[in-house]
Amino acid sequence: MDILLHICCGPCLIYPFSRLKDQGFKISGFYYNPNIYPVSEYHRRVEALKILSQEFSLVVEYPEHEENDFFQAINTPELLLGRCAICWSLRLRKTARQAKQGGFKVFSTTLLASPYQNHELLKQLGCQIGQEVGIDFYYEDFRLGFKQAQIEAKRQGIYRQKYCGCKYSMPPRIMERNEA
Repeated sequence: MDILLHICCGPCLIYPFSRLKDQGFKISGFYYNPNIYPVSEYHRRVEALKILSQEFSLVVEYPEHEENDFFQAINTPELLLGRCAICWSLRLRKTARQAKQGGFKVFSTTLLASPYQNHELLKQLGCQIGQEVGIDFYYEDFRLGFKQAQIEAKRQGIYRQKYCGCKYSMPPRIMERNEA
């Protein structure tokens, strides 16, 4: 079965890719992450993903980086507090629409590989968005392979970021460096 996999970053792709491949899915990737800040960080993550996608013979679509999509979605102080759910919804909705338009049967996300994300909320959003768009959301707890995937990424010299990606999740030392 064809699946469109939203990819948040290269290291988080490693385990879901192998699991989906083992289950017989024909995988295509979609790298839509308007939350990533600054643009230099976005490009570092793209380069890391390109290395892995070449190794995996994975075709990945890279839509233009539109950070305004993210900032417009969280444009009030009240929304800023719920930014993670808004960000996940933004990325999952775009992936679901792309999957539906591309004739895929299901979509999923590598966000499900991170132990730092709210899994229940991600699952709920994926299923809800899938229903709205008219395409199935594939859920699997990919966290089981997170640690091993991080070890593998480090072994291969694949860039491993230190924050989820948005400006508001940046550790202060990175923020200071980017604002200098």
